[in-house]
Amino acid sequence: MIETLIWIAVALFAIGLYLSWTAGRLDRLHARIDAARAALDAQLLRRASVTQELATSGVLDPAASIVLYEAAHAARQAEEEHREVAESELSTALRAVFGESAQVEAVKEYPGGEDAAGELAAAVRRVPMARRFHNDAVRAARALRRHRTVRLFRLAGHAPFPLAFEMDDEPPVALAARPVS
Repeated sequence: MIETLIWIAVALFAIGLYLSWTAGRLDRLHARIDAARAALDAQLLRRASVTQELATSGVLDPAASIVLYEAAHAARQAEEEHREVAESELSTALRAVFGESAQVEAVKEYPGGEDAAGELAAAVRRVPMARRFHNDAVRAARALRRHRTVRLFRLAGHAPFPLAFEMDDEPPVALAARPVS
């Protein structure tokens, strides 16, 4: 009888240890998602800010300046439920303006244009990386949350179900070819 109770206690301890470890892992994944989202938000804000700065610098033609400024402003001001669309539209505007290397070369001819083009190139290349890190963390958390044990014991608590950030983040060809500064 005592031996049976000892084995039951060991089994319950092992189950509790496993559940605790799984809950901790899930918590770490949610923390990783939060950190990756903050990094993604920072990169998106940097891209929009650099784009607005370039659009108002006077180095672009007026039509390109207006297109870039409006897209960047919309991306910066977008509410969370419309942010993916606004950021995709900024990517489209950047590709439209900097689709050919001639526009990048024209920007570099102005004083400070070399730095502005380099900063924008770095910003547009960092966005896909930050989005990939975020979406990888979301994918890992979703996979763990789909496990029967996690659902049965409600190990996710009240944490919202993680959502991927889906947007068009392909950089303009002329800017993507520049070396990172």
